[in-house]
Amino acid sequence: MIKLGTFAMPLHPPHRPLVDILKENAEKIILADKLGFDIAYVGEHYSCSTEQIASPLIFLASLIDRTKSIKLASGVIGLPQHHPAIVANEVALIDHLSEGRFVFGIGPGGLASDLEMFDHLDHGVRNEMVAESLRIILKIWESDPPYDIPGKYWSIKIKDMIVPELGIGTMSKPFQMPHPPIHISSMSPDSPTVALAARKGWVPVTANFTPENTVIGHWKQYVAGCEAVGREPTGKDWTVARNIIIGESDAQAEDWLMDPKGSSHYYFDYMWRVLLAADYTTVAKPDLNMKDEDVTLESIIRSAAIYGSPKTVAEKINSLRERSGPFGTLLLAMTDGSGPNLDREKQTMRRLAEEVRPLIRT
Repeated sequence: MIKLGTFAMPLHPPHRPLVDILKENAEKIILADKLGFDIAYVGEHYSCSTEQIASPLIFLASLIDRTKSIKLASGVIGLPQHHPAIVANEVALIDHLSEGRFVFGIGPGGLASDLEMFDHLDHGVRNEMVAESLRIILKIWESDPPYDIPGKYWSIKIKDMIVPELGIGTMSKPFQMPHPPIHISSMSPDSPTVALAARKGWVPVTANFTPENTVIGHWKQYVAGCEAVGREPTGKDWTVARNIIIGESDAQAEDWLMDPKGSSHYYFDYMWRVLLAADYTTVAKPDLNMKDEDVTLESIIRSAAIYGSPKTVAEKINSLRERSGPFGTLLLAMTDGSGPNLDREKQTMRRLAEEVRPLIRT
């Protein structure tokens, strides 16, 4: 049976109080746990009033005792923005607090204002920093003192201040050995990151606001990565995120999807405007050959969202998996719950878990 998860950037109108946003997102994850969802991802952003969770680790730690079995995932920790020794120890801590329910989602960071604030505007440098940071983190977890881990951007050294009988100089290892599962997000068409993840044994996660063509392209990259290391490309360790709306009927779902006051309309309008500002529209265009000025909000929504009655949604998911590949986990992108939207989202969650999942072919 396919696994289900939730993904929250989270994205909300900038006027909403943070305390309300935190409560809403916590309640959704608690509901997902009760409905049998397998995993919940939460994003990390520092300088944006629409995406207000600065630390997914702190937020997820608050849910450990309020949930029973759902895995809690960073979605993602922007590794260039943190010292790797701090990440290694904080991830080890939440992995122990959750007794192995944590999933380590990583990435280079993508919010333009965060990149400016941290002086990480060079995409190539950010990718180098991700690779170096992860190498250092994994080395910390597999090592005992003394530590001497050189790097271009960070270096870790504890050689002189070590008192073994007092435990001084020793860094924590995770609860899950050798480490929590590593997940890495991808949104570019034909992203080589997907192939890299498949080669390394990590889980590639395809972003929700990408068109179906990108999902198909990511499958090809996943297959190439698996074949490069002689591994069967089963798709079980590939995750795809989608915006999904499930109504009682196809007509109701379409009304919710295209409602100008609806959360989907707000979500995709926001994302497109952000991508325009960042000159990175290729990730959301329904057709790569389209000019930016020819792209409409409706065309973006229809190319990326899955909507309809439970039967229709199941058929669309089965069709996508046949045209791309049998991804093992489907993530429901969480949206803003203002007005009637929260009830619509909860109805979608229930229908996805109870009515749609049994109809998805494995």
